[in-house]
Amino acid sequence: MPILNLSAETDIYYELIEGDPAKPCLVFLHEGLGCCAMWKDFPAQLCQATGCRGLLYDRHGYGQSSPLAARRQLHYLHDYALCELPQVLAALLPGQDHFLVGHSDGGSIALIYAAQQPPRLRGIITEAAHVFVEGITLDGIRVADAAFGAGKLRALAKYHGDKTETIFKAWSDTWLSYGFQFWNIEYLLPSVECPALVVQGSEDQYGSAAQVDTIVAQALNAVPAIVEQCGHTPHQEQPQALLALMEGFLQGRMDAATHPRTV
Repeated sequence: MPILNLSAETDIYYELIEGDPAKPCLVFLHEGLGCCAMWKDFPAQLCQATGCRGLLYDRHGYGQSSPLAARRQLHYLHDYALCELPQVLAALLPGQDHFLVGHSDGGSIALIYAAQQPPRLRGIITEAAHVFVEGITLDGIRVADAAFGAGKLRALAKYHGDKTETIFKAWSDTWLSYGFQFWNIEYLLPSVECPALVVQGSEDQYGSAAQVDTIVAQALNAVPAIVEQCGHTPHQEQPQALLALMEGFLQGRMDAATHPRTV
């Protein structure tokens, strides 16, 4: 099992997908209750379509990585974006160009990271990312929290094992806390200068189109993509539509780099 040791308390499980070493690597950032395995075969399909290599990893606390050792803080997404992600990239993709593909929490992490303007980042794709907290988000989390309490989300244990309750409550308790209602990363968006594809399902139960509108209005090079008749997880609900959208975006960015426009 491939493991990256980040510290005495933190081992990170990761997976690599083979592809053209001359192309940027696609780095997949899972959702707030996700892990590598929960992406299913979508990363492999996108890598095959683009010819790119892929990197997936379970963030600290998730899947096959080390369990959380302390109470989650309100700035946890910044911690994952500014501490853990750079360490993972430095260890596994040193000096290599990459795109980020982030779902939900992973999309917010991608935006926070991109705002630092790292030189090897070629672009990002966000899927159901949040940049502020909405009532619809909290309502959706309350429904999920009640379902978990009633034992209706047992399938998560297949992916997180004995960490399941800890990681679920870290997610739900943080988002439903009083302090987190003020969480907002809009201030970072003007610093997101790389190309960005901003995807969301039209029927997303955790966020409204205002999330997409805000990102596109404030980031410098972002384009929206609303997937009709689709909820919070477009890559599972409408995989072919997502593959086409993402492949087109990625190929366009790679082609632009290979054949730059001349004046």
